[in-house]
Amino acid sequence: MSREEGKELKPEKHPELGKVDGIPLPKTTCNEWSQIQGFQARPDDLLICTYPKAGTTWIQEIVDMVQQDGDLEKCQRAPLTLQILAPRTSIIPKAMPSPRILKTHLPVQLLPQSFWEQNCKFLYVARNAKDCLVSYFHFQRMSKVNPHPGTWEEYIETFMAGKVGWGPWYDHVKGWWKAKETHCVLYLFYEDIKKDPKSEIRKVMQFIGKQLDEVTLDKIVHHTSFDIMKNNPLVNRANVPMSIMDQSISPFMRKGTVGDWKNHFTVAQNERFNEDYQRKMADTTLAFSMEM
Repeated sequence: MSREEGKELKPEKHPELGKVDGIPLPKTTCNEWSQIQGFQARPDDLLICTYPKAGTTWIQEIVDMVQQDGDLEKCQRAPLTLQILAPRTSIIPKAMPSPRILKTHLPVQLLPQSFWEQNCKFLYVARNAKDCLVSYFHFQRMSKVNPHPGTWEEYIETFMAGKVGWGPWYDHVKGWWKAKETHCVLYLFYEDIKKDPKSEIRKVMQFIGKQLDEVTLDKIVHHTSFDIMKNNPLVNRANVPMSIMDQSISPFMRKGTVGDWKNHFTVAQNERFNEDYQRKMADTTLAFSMEM
């Protein structure tokens, strides 16, 4: 289906994307681009970096609990992380105490220069492309501040072409993978956190410079499990107005599993995706688990 024909599938209330240096971005981000690029990082900033629907909320909760030594009351009072360099960018007050926890969906080449100059720490979480695609599709169905995804068949093509918010998944994961060669990047995989959360959370602790006992670590593993977070109104976006997220269409926290793509892809779609994937990922050592 052509772009012109596809417009009838997209309700008017869903905005289109803008572009910065050829990368599709939310127009709210494009409108604040000069402010974002002028952002002044601090040496002790921790920047959480993810492609959309790759476990952003999950890693935010993990980092927050690690920083707060597993204190649930403090985690409930404090904001999870600042919505910096993301949709509806917040203004960060200069008086905000360090260390700051920030987050972004930006690909590596669009990150404000000050983060590199200050030698900040970066925590990247990557999720396999097929599950990312499925999760992003359902998210765009319910999110009124993102473009409407169209049909499932159309969205597969849109995703493979990189015509989604924050650009191509392939370039995003490869760009940050390469960045770890020259910068302080802890590169984690969604599938590894799912398989062995305790081991991966321990890596986060060590990266941040926290020493927590086993009891506290077990507490963090429990309270950052999908089932617990899905029922936590501070995490599941239950209080977000329907004008922004219509969770009657699809919940913000949907399944959180590995391999759900098998319930969506036809055999033909999977074969086509695999062929395209092999071509685009041929130039990297980066490897993903598509199932558990």
